[in-house]
Amino acid sequence: MLLDTTNKKAICFENSYVLLGKEFYASVKPTPVEMPCIVKLNYSLALDLGFDFSEFEQGELAEIFSGNQILPGAEPLAMVYAGHQFGNLVPQLGDGRAILLGEVIDNSNFRRDIQLKGAGLTPFSRQGDGRAALGPVLREYIISEAMYALGIPTTRSLGVVTTGEPVYREKVLPGAILTRVALGHVRVGTFQYFSLQRDETALKKLADYVIDRNYPLIKKVKNPYLKLLEELMDRHAKLVTQWMQVGFIHGVMNTDNMAISGETIDYGPCAFMDTFDQTKVFSSIDHMGRYAYGNQPSILQWNLARFAETILPLIDKVPDHAVALANEVIETYPELFKYYWLSGMRRKLGLFTSETEDEALIQSLLDIMQENEADFTMTFRKLCYAARGSGQEGSLRDLFKDSKSYKKWALNWRARMSRELKTPDDHFELMRQANPAIIPRNHRVEQALASAVDDGDFGPFETFLELLSSPYVEPKSHTEYLAPPKPEENVLQTFCGT
Repeated sequence: MLLDTTNKKAICFENSYVLLGKEFYASVKPTPVEMPCIVKLNYSLALDLGFDFSEFEQGELAEIFSGNQILPGAEPLAMVYAGHQFGNLVPQLGDGRAILLGEVIDNSNFRRDIQLKGAGLTPFSRQGDGRAALGPVLREYIISEAMYALGIPTTRSLGVVTTGEPVYREKVLPGAILTRVALGHVRVGTFQYFSLQRDETALKKLADYVIDRNYPLIKKVKNPYLKLLEELMDRHAKLVTQWMQVGFIHGVMNTDNMAISGETIDYGPCAFMDTFDQTKVFSSIDHMGRYAYGNQPSILQWNLARFAETILPLIDKVPDHAVALANEVIETYPELFKYYWLSGMRRKLGLFTSETEDEALIQSLLDIMQENEADFTMTFRKLCYAARGSGQEGSLRDLFKDSKSYKKWALNWRARMSRELKTPDDHFELMRQANPAIIPRNHRVEQALASAVDDGDFGPFETFLELLSSPYVEPKSHTEYLAPPKPEENVLQTFCGT
């Protein structure tokens, strides 16, 4: 179906990535699908991007969001990159089922990528079919939009279409395509690809591109490439602490899943913890626990070191000097991460000031939470109300198998708060903005997906999305979404969906 957009306010694209050169991508068009049908559009995000969907019929939008219709200015491509996958270096990966259509300038004057996931075969598909199933597509929509509402940097979801075609996994599933929006899809693995080829010209072009696009304020510093490493480290240290402060486990922190833009990207086997456990793993493919909840800080440092290796020739022409300069930056990571971690955790405990003993206070709470299998989200949310007085702690103590361990900790917490010239309501308000009432708990995600995929009922999906859009406010209805899973509802594994 060829659309006539002559007299309509069309979605007009640019594509700056193609200007880097053919070695950075493969030109490829989405594979047409038989019967595309819109099942979800993100109208608020569309407005931010300057899109006016009212100009189009639903059938026309389905043609656009399936890739059947390529709009003016779009130059579809699949990006090439390498990556360490579970510590093993793969020299060439690339977009195996994602096609970058191009970019738009949003209402805040930021350049945003528009990408289709599940749009068909590319030269980098390897053994895959280039398609996506409806369940994983809806899962990414739910969790990416929940992360956005939580205030955590993330790629976002603009729309979902079903394709009218089956995809074949363990069983036959309905096919779907997700439209993903990002500040950029360049990854650490993109730099690794050109580093492995010892292509310094391409590395410089790539580094200059991401500086221009994502870090323009560092363009005029003495050594912008070293500064890029510092800025990347800063963004990601803050990002991963934000993940951990809501109990999020990414699940596949491979270098090809680490975006240079500093956004959370690639929601495959990710999950939010229920009961707190530093060793928690959900991903069905993480057999050794490499990307467990508590390992995420060290994995981030490892990934940053891999990025630093790729840009050494840009940092300094003398190899030993480049290594020394990069090491100076990487060695500051533990203190930087600790700063962001403590800052966020102080807010979660209602603390406005900083004291040396705060780290021990925070860690002791996490220790008793793990020992008592306390629910992560509910513990911190109920602490908000406990900050108003010990009379509000009854249901909070019930989260701990040994309530005495909590009572002992709470005495130290109250003593710490008493040293601040703040009212109980001050502490409560600070905590309520740092401790969500609702998160995309795994069992609720799976229930919403099963209803949509198996029964064609998108009601639970829509209800869940609406609740997740205001995560720091207790809902007046559907309060069952706040509760942890019953034993029979526990989700023990999550899957990548490829």
